[in-house]
Amino acid sequence: MSDQITHFVIDATLYTLLIFSVLSWTLIFFKIWQFMSNNRQNSAFSDVFWQVKDLEQAKKLPETIFKGTQAQLAFEGLHWLDEYGRLHDKNFKYSGNPQELLQHTLEKQLQHEQHTLEGGLTLLASIGSTAPFVGLFGTVLGIMHAMHDITESGSTSLDVVAGPIGDALVATAIGIAVAVPAVLAYNFFLRRVKLQRQQLEQFVAHFLLVALPSSQQNK
Repeated sequence: MSDQITHFVIDATLYTLLIFSVLSWTLIFFKIWQFMSNNRQNSAFSDVFWQVKDLEQAKKLPETIFKGTQAQLAFEGLHWLDEYGRLHDKNFKYSGNPQELLQHTLEKQLQHEQHTLEGGLTLLASIGSTAPFVGLFGTVLGIMHAMHDITESGSTSLDVVAGPIGDALVATAIGIAVAVPAVLAYNFFLRRVKLQRQQLEQFVAHFLLVALPSSQQNK
């Protein structure tokens, strides 16, 4: 019965590593697509948005171009400006310095976009940090089981020992093989998120300069 339990746990460990690997590579390919798509959408939006004459023309742009993180910032900013123009003297929410209020709105949206870009990275980091230990757990159980079989066989020759021990070490090798791509991908995508945030911060700064002329900032 104990042998059956040991085999079950070892198999469960290997299946767990397989699930980790599938999740890891699925996330890696999804994040690659997400960042490539977002870069393409930001580039297309920027080419159109900054060519308009003024904010009124910007508000009339088709909704189909408002895709990507920068577009979502612009959409939120334009919506706030529209609401401010109608309600600044009627609603306490819009009282105060308009530039600071708009900046707060854009920063809130920026945080939301950053969280979207960071989606899945925690799972990648968790897989990268835990997969080697899961593999090591399987190896320890495998070695214990191999030692038990060797003891029962009554032989300690290298031919008898090497096979079972080698098979047990496979779990550790698989764990490392799962962890390495996850860790590398996590570091790469984390760097991309930081670069995206810098671009979004630059967009916010530029948007604030053109959205509220200095004559309106202290109203």
